Amino acid sequence: MGIQFRSRLRSSRVSSIRFIITWSFSVFIVLVLTIMAMLLHDKFTQAAERSAELTTRQIVDQVSYNLEDYVRSMSHLYRAIEEHMLRDGTWEGELVDKQLDTLLSSREDIISITLLDSTGQLLKNRPTAELKPSAHVTQQGWFQSALRVPDHLSFSLPHIQNMYTGPYKWVVSMSKGITIRQNGQDRQVILLVDINFKQMDELSRRVSLGQRGYVYIIDESAGNIVYHPQQQLMYMGLKSENIEQALVASGSYEDEADGQKRLNTVKSVANIGWKIVGVAYLDEIMTTRQEVNGYLIRVLVVVLVLVILVSLFLSSSLTRPIRRMERKMKAVERGDFNVELPIEGPLEVERLSRRFNLMVNKIRTLMDEIIHEQEQKRRLELEALQAQINPHFLYNTLNSVVRMVGMSRNEEVITMITSLSRLFRISLSQGKTIITVREELEHAQHYLTIQQMRFKRKFNFNIQADETLLECLTLKLVLQPLIENAIVHGIEYHMDEGSIEVDVYCEDNKLVFRITDNGVGMTEEQMSGLLSGRPVVKSGAGSGVAVRNVHDRIRLYYGEGYGLEFASELEEGTTVWIRIPIQSQQKEVEPDDGQTSE
Repeated sequence: MGIQFRSRLRSSRVSSIRFIITWSFSVFIVLVLTIMAMLLHDKFTQAAERSAELTTRQIVDQVSYNLEDYVRSMSHLYRAIEEHMLRDGTWEGELVDKQLDTLLSSREDIISITLLDSTGQLLKNRPTAELKPSAHVTQQGWFQSALRVPDHLSFSLPHIQNMYTGPYKWVVSMSKGITIRQNGQDRQVILLVDINFKQMDELSRRVSLGQRGYVYIIDESAGNIVYHPQQQLMYMGLKSENIEQALVASGSYEDEADGQKRLNTVKSVANIGWKIVGVAYLDEIMTTRQEVNGYLIRVLVVVLVLVILVSLFLSSSLTRPIRRMERKMKAVERGDFNVELPIEGPLEVERLSRRFNLMVNKIRTLMDEIIHEQEQKRRLELEALQAQINPHFLYNTLNSVVRMVGMSRNEEVITMITSLSRLFRISLSQGKTIITVREELEHAQHYLTIQQMRFKRKFNFNIQADETLLECLTLKLVLQPLIENAIVHGIEYHMDEGSIEVDVYCEDNKLVFRITDNGVGMTEEQMSGLLSGRPVVKSGAGSGVAVRNVHDRIRLYYGEGYGLEFASELEEGTTVWIRIPIQSQQKEVEPDDGQTSE
C-alpha cells in the first residue's frame, strides 16, 4: 500500500520540480509572513492597549488639570472678593457694591455672593435678593462646613440654589468661616460664593473616551457623585458605578459592568477633594485589535497571492528548459536521434543541453557505426555462405568428369564440360550475387544435365517457368543445392527411375521455385533437421549444410518471411518450395524486413 502510494505520488504532478518550487517557496514565505504578522500583531496590540490606557490617563489628567485650574482660579477670585468685601471689617459702601457688581458682570459663572453671620442672618448679598424664609441656611452643608472648619475654603457638592427667589440653578458653593474685627469686637461671618456648576459640567462633558467612554467625578470624603453624564439614571437607580473601588484606587484598574469589561483611570483633584474617574470600554480597544487582525489578514492574503504568482512565474521559467529537455528525450526514446537542444537558459541548463547534444551525437555516430558493421557482417556472411557452396559443387562435378573420362565417354565428357563451363560462367556472373530467373534456371538445367550423365540417366528432369517471371531477379545458386539434395538423398538410392520437376510460378505476390522428386522421401525428423542445422546424415556430401545455407541466405537477404518449405513422404518423394519476393530488373520489391537489395 505504501509502495503504491509512493509510486502514484512520484508519477503525479505533485513530485514535479515546478510544483515543489512553487509550493515550497509559497509555504516558506507564508510561514515567515505569518510569524512576522503574529509578532507584529502582538506588538501592535500591546502598543494599542498601552496607547489606549495612556490616552485615557492623559484625558483624565487633562480634565483634572482643567478642573484644578478652574478651582484655583475660583479660589483666587474668592480671596479677591474676601479682600474687597471685608476690608477694614466692613462690607458697606458703594465702592464695595460697585466692585462686586463689576465682578459679577465679568464672570458669568458666579451666580451670587452672600455674606452671613454665624446665625445665618443675611449681612450682604450681590445681586441683591431677599433670602427665602424656607431657605434654612444654617442647615446647609456649606454653612456647617464653614462653621466647623473656619478659615478654610470648602467646596460643596453640586446642588440647587434655593436661598433666593428666582430660577433655581445647579451651583457649587464656596464657603469659608471668617473672623473679622468690627467695632473693636471679633465677629464671625461666613462668605458664600455660588458658582454655576454648568462650567464644571462642560469641562467633563466635553471629554470623550472612545464611542461610549466617559468620565465622572466623585467626592473623596463620602463617595458622593459630583458629576456623571448619566446622573439622572444614577438618581433613578438605573445605573451604578463601582464607587468603593474608585475611592481606594489610584491609577488604573479593570472592572465589569453590565457584562462589559471596562478600564477605569482614577485621578484626584487637588484642593477640592474630588476624584475624576475615566471609564473606557475594553471591547472598543478589542475592536481596534480586530481591525488590526483584519488588516493583517488582508495583507497576508494579498502577499500570498503575489507570492504564488511570483513562484509560478519563477518555477515556470526554471523548469521550462527541463520540460523542453524532457520532450527531446522522449523523442530520442522513440528513436528520433535527429534532435538538438538549444544552448540557452541558466548556466546549469546550458551545460546539460550541451552534454545532451554531445550524448545524442555520440549515440547517432555509434548507431551509424553499428549499422555499417551489421551490413558489413551480412555481406561477409553472404559471401562466406556462397564460398561454402562452391566446393561441394566443384567436388561433385569434377568427380563425375573424371569417371567419364576413365570410361572414354568423350561426347558425354564434352557435354559435361560444356555444361560445367556454362555453370561456372553463370556462377561467376562477374561477382554478382543476384541474377535473373532465366540464368538461375539455365544454371539448374546444366547442373541437372551433368548429374543426369553422372548418374547414368537414372532420372529425368523437366523445367517449366512462367515466361513473365524469367527476367525477375533471384539470389544466385538457390536451386542447385536443392536439386543435389533431391538426387543424392532421394533418387540415388531409389530403385525406380527418378524424376525431378522444377517449376517457377507466382503465388501470393511471391516468386516460387518448386523442386519435386519421386525419391525415397524423408521423415519428419529429417525435414526438420534440414533447416535447424542438425545434420541429416553424419558426414559427406549432401549432409544438409548446403540446403541450410540456401535457407539462411534467403532469409538473411530477403527477411524472415521467406525461405524454404519441405513436404515429403517416404517412398513417395519430396517437394521443396523456395519463396522469395518478386523483383524485376527495372523495379525491385523491398524485402519484408526492410533490408535493401544489392
